[in-house]
Amino acid sequence: MLNKINQAVLASLGGIFRLRPHVLVAIALFSAALLTSLILWAFTPNLSTFEERLGGLTWRLFSDDTLEERITVVAIDERSLAEIGPWPWSRDLMAELTRRINRAGAQLQAHDIVYPEREQSVDVEFQASLTESNASIIAQLPVITGGQSINSGRMTHSVSGVSCEAQAGSIFPKSESFIGSSRWLSSVPKGHISPIIDSDGAIRKMPAMICLQGALYPALSISPFFAALKSENWEVHVTEGAGILSPPYKLSLEPYPGLEIPLDENGNIRFSFRKSPSVFRSVSAVDILNDEFDPAMFDNVWVLVGATAFALDDVVPTPYTGSAPGVELQARMIASILDGSVPYGPLGSEFLNIFIASLFGVLLFAFALLRGKYATIGFSAISLLAPVITLSIHGIALINYSIWLGWLGPAIFAFVGGLMLLLLELVRLRFERGRVMQNLTSYLPSDAARKVAFELPSSNIEASRCEVTLLCADLRNFSAIGESRPPEESASVLHFFFTKVNSIVEEHGGKIQEYKGDSVLALWDGNGVKAATQALLSAQKIEKDFNDSLSPEIGIDGLEPLAVGVGIEQGPVLMGSIGPANRRAHTLCGETVSVTLRIQEMTADLACNVLIGEVAARHLQDFRLQSLGSFLLPGLTTSHQLFSPDPQEIGAVRDGLTLLKGGLG
Repeated sequence: MLNKINQAVLASLGGIFRLRPHVLVAIALFSAALLTSLILWAFTPNLSTFEERLGGLTWRLFSDDTLEERITVVAIDERSLAEIGPWPWSRDLMAELTRRINRAGAQLQAHDIVYPEREQSVDVEFQASLTESNASIIAQLPVITGGQSINSGRMTHSVSGVSCEAQAGSIFPKSESFIGSSRWLSSVPKGHISPIIDSDGAIRKMPAMICLQGALYPALSISPFFAALKSENWEVHVTEGAGILSPPYKLSLEPYPGLEIPLDENGNIRFSFRKSPSVFRSVSAVDILNDEFDPAMFDNVWVLVGATAFALDDVVPTPYTGSAPGVELQARMIASILDGSVPYGPLGSEFLNIFIASLFGVLLFAFALLRGKYATIGFSAISLLAPVITLSIHGIALINYSIWLGWLGPAIFAFVGGLMLLLLELVRLRFERGRVMQNLTSYLPSDAARKVAFELPSSNIEASRCEVTLLCADLRNFSAIGESRPPEESASVLHFFFTKVNSIVEEHGGKIQEYKGDSVLALWDGNGVKAATQALLSAQKIEKDFNDSLSPEIGIDGLEPLAVGVGIEQGPVLMGSIGPANRRAHTLCGETVSVTLRIQEMTADLACNVLIGEVAARHLQDFRLQSLGSFLLPGLTTSHQLFSPDPQEIGAVRDGLTLLKGGLG
């Protein structure tokens, strides 16, 4: 049954491997591309997060440790809360903090804090301190997620030049709710602090502007560029990118010719984590209020005031830590805009990823044509190294050119393609090995075929002694056919004879040892009753089936009379391989072999189709055997007693049942 299944599998694989190698490889790579697309589509959220996290590690591995001297952070930290009191602090205290920062020489101060509605008398002093500053900005918060309906305070300081209805303005997210600042602070410039929160809780992007009630409000990281000039002209322009390395959109500020901020297709700015957190200078708010700080840290710099205390719940995960303060993100955004190094995904990122994947495909195709061990090594290497290579390409583009190229698509394709081709190569090797085994077992016994296939040849005798039952079947008068008939007809008769004997022997649990001339040598393992019985039943069936079916099946008219002679004996043999390493021969040696062959030769002299040696006859008690006497077999020096089945008591096969009657008689 297993042999039939193996043959069916080999036959089906044979149809596949009949295709030209390059066609088969192309089909495998095309399948890998389809499977990669399916994986990316089916697992987009999880894979995107995975790609972002590993892609962002490049910043951490190659961080910029140059001190950032243009920005100073005033931190409302745990120590400030412990000494001054819990948040929120009074507006008088914030006014004092603002004045001290301004007196220290700050060029601009941006408060990453929303100041909600208070009484006019409370906010007037604070508003005055902000107005007296060189330049100041406070935060406002449009709500762009969830189904909340909040309208608190007042939203001010929208930009001009782009409207929500225009095509350029339609890319920005829209909001219907907001938490604005106190109306008494309406004259103070503002910027929004509504980030994009990813599924893993990380903040990687910020909308450059948010559309609310028909007006566009800029981010807190953009507003300082207008406020620093004390300009009333908050005009911006949004243009589409051109070229595969350009961002989808570019935001330009009217007061700053040549400054372009790259935006993605949704109007978002990506945060840069190129700078190490340690490069941002920070001073505790309580030190400012106690005059315990270095004024040089504030001289002509931009100051960001924000919460860093963990209890104030303004912390987000970054590639460096799981709890970075939100004010650090604002500092990063402003620094990257000043440096012109805002990271972005180019318009041609998909094309570039397909190009990289194609290069992997070419490498896989080249290794596939090599075949063998080089192909196996190549597929394995590409599958394992592809993620590292694509991540390295992504990292080089990000560090040197601020381009977020992405890396997961080509990595998955190369990994899947390499595995598919590796599997294909292993299946091909398995198929070829199976085909070799199938061919070898056509010429050798299965045990010998396995040795030939899987063991290195030796010049030594590799044989072992074992007990077997042998059957030798010979086609009598075949020489006459070879003399008078064409060789094609001789081959047809011999083919029929070998096929019939093989089928009968295997049906009775035996196996063919060898075909030699016009005779067949078969064996059964063991020398007991079962092996002797199966050998005799095989002999009887060979005699009957050959005589009954020879003429109808081979279709040769006027064929000379033929008969089959069968000899059976049991005993020890030496079975294995002999000969030099470059030309081995599988052989069966020993007295039992010689005796069996001579017994078969005696079938013609004694006019018996089946003869049985004395050793095998002892185990055939359920058959009626007739002793023919002792004979000195040709070429041997010891006489042997021979037996034949009683022609009047034949072990006939009827409806699959064998009737046996015992005794040697």
